[in-house]
Amino acid sequence: MLAPSAIILGVFVLYPLGRAMWLGQQRCNNFGSNCKSQGLSQYVDLFRSTEYQNAIFVTLKLALITVPLGLVLGVGLAVLADKYLRGIGTFRAIFSSTVATSVAVASLMWLFLLQPSVGVLANVDWFNSLFPAVKDPGWLQDPGTALTAVAMSSVWAGLGFTFILVTAGLQGIPLEYYEAAAVDGATGIRRFWSITLPMLGPTLLFVLIVLTTRAFQTYGEVDLLTDGGPKPQDSTTTITYFIYGADSPIVGDSGLQATGAVLLFFLLLVLSLFQLRGLGRRVHYGS
Repeated sequence: MLAPSAIILGVFVLYPLGRAMWLGQQRCNNFGSNCKSQGLSQYVDLFRSTEYQNAIFVTLKLALITVPLGLVLGVGLAVLADKYLRGIGTFRAIFSSTVATSVAVASLMWLFLLQPSVGVLANVDWFNSLFPAVKDPGWLQDPGTALTAVAMSSVWAGLGFTFILVTAGLQGIPLEYYEAAAVDGATGIRRFWSITLPMLGPTLLFVLIVLTTRAFQTYGEVDLLTDGGPKPQDSTTTITYFIYGADSPIVGDSGLQATGAVLLFFLLLVLSLFQLRGLGRRVHYGS
């Protein structure tokens, strides 16, 4: 009975992972050939390299921006839309619409907004007066704001996913809890902190892990908006862009690229286990 699933898991998950781990200890030339085994030392050398550590630092900063902000906005919009009002379905459709938008489309939309010469936001007088850097040198060209601009695009693109999951979690909370709390005189804020958030615990934990994983795998936004720059600080070079980006110092070396990918896998594995073990104990799974 398990054979079909085991075959699919082996072919599409376990074999690629094993292949990547084997290739990760190979050092190849720029054409991906003439590979020589370096053993586990290649993993240590790449992890200790300045470029890879900078990519880890940039990715951590991106995650610290996108994960809390995306979670708060998703929960806030879901709570606002969790009302039985006329026309609320329209707002739910609008809030969840970004789930159907690809990373490429979302990135191009933000590029159109933030591009200094023709960007919409960059050429609105009142917005330009509030944020002069959006015009000169431009948020995507300024090393101090480029990562934040990329984070804005990433949060917007993933907001629909968070909204849908949290909305589903809200609809699974029995109304009797709110009615009993209202009879006891609990305010809306008290009901939110004492009923809504605890009952959303499993959903929020799942969303937190998914958003963290997505932040550590960010590539499309960086490639389309900043191309890993601005140079030479590489202030938006995430781990995935360091591995696969066109301007990466290891481009063409399939061995080092596999090494970086395997290290990313273990980083995400450790983070996920920490979230599950550390935060999972605080999650309420009762109905």
